[in-house]
Order: sequence, then structure tokens, then C-alpha cells
Amino acid sequence: MGYPTKLLGEGEVIEFEMRPHWRSLILPIIWLLLTVFLGVWLYTSLGSWSWTEGGVIQTIGQPLIVVLGVVILIFFVVRPFLYWVTTQYVFTNRRIITRAGLVSKKGRDMPLAKVNNVSFEVGVMGRIFNYGRLEITSASDESLAIDDVPNVEVIQRDVYRLHEEDDDRRRRRSVEQGGDPLPPGDGT
Repeated sequence: MGYPTKLLGEGEVIEFEMRPHWRSLILPIIWLLLTVFLGVWLYTSLGSWSWTEGGVIQTIGQPLIVVLGVVILIFFVVRPFLYWVTTQYVFTNRRIITRAGLVSKKGRDMPLAKVNNVSFEVGVMGRIFNYGRLEITSASDESLAIDDVPNVEVIQRDVYRLHEEDDDRRRRRSVEQGGDPLPPGDGT
């Protein structure tokens, strides 16, 4: 599901959008496999252990295994998956938008006109799986840090390109309105 165009300003166009890198789902998949395997094994073998046969441990143990398995699945599998599905990084011709959340939403916008610096950080695993952290600093020295960005070096270059295109658009608009052209890099 893409970012709703009804939330864009007049003349604003989505250049590209993405989710966090798929590697953030590796740990939830491991939790899923371990929980299902161990849960089924414990549930089925609990009755065959001689010291638990027909006793209180089997009566309480099997439902306890199911409840514990469901709790683990909710917190370590479903929750990270829902976070991944509901997180969006949207880059338009005028701003950078981050949105996350299913029930309660959290978001942040940064106008391209206010961007001062775009940097990235790629660790060892990021080099292997091609992801990293993108940090965008605004004119007010506020930074927008986006983790798990796929192809982070390409995205950094594209953000600079979008920033320059936005500067050119605002300069042209200023000249068309009869004003003096804005000096390069001036976002006001």
C-alpha cells in the first residue's frame, strides 16, 4: 500500500517510497521457527515423560506451553512484523516523510528546503545486506535519523538531487513573481 496522495500538497509528487530493509524480519522469523518447533515438541512430549504422566504437571503444563508460545509470538514475531508493514519512508519533490504505526501513528516531515546535510552510516552487516542509517540535518540543526534504509548510499545521493531540484524550483518561482532570484542554498 502506497502513501496516500490526498496527503500531498498541491504540485507535490512522490519521487520514491520504501519500507525498512527486509533484514529487520530475520530475527522475528527465527523466533517464529524456534517457538513453533520447541512449543510443539514440548507440548507433545510432555505427556510421554514418566514423571508427568497424568499428573498436575501435564494438566497445567500443556496449556502453559500454549499461552507462553502465543505471548512469545505476539511480542517477538507479530509486533516486529506489524512495525515493518506499517513503517513508510516517503521522499517527495518537496519533503521527506516518515510514518510508523498501526493503531497509534508516529510521523515526521522535513521540508527539502531546510536540509543542510545528508549523511549515512553502514556497519559490517549493512555492507553484507546493503542497508544503513540515513541522517538528515535541517537548518535548525534538528536531525532526522532513518534506520534500516535499503541502498542507503543511493538514497543519500537522491536526497541531494531532490534538494537541488527543490532549490531550483523555488528560485524560478521567486523570479516569476518578480522578485530577485534566491541565492543558491537559501531556503527562504
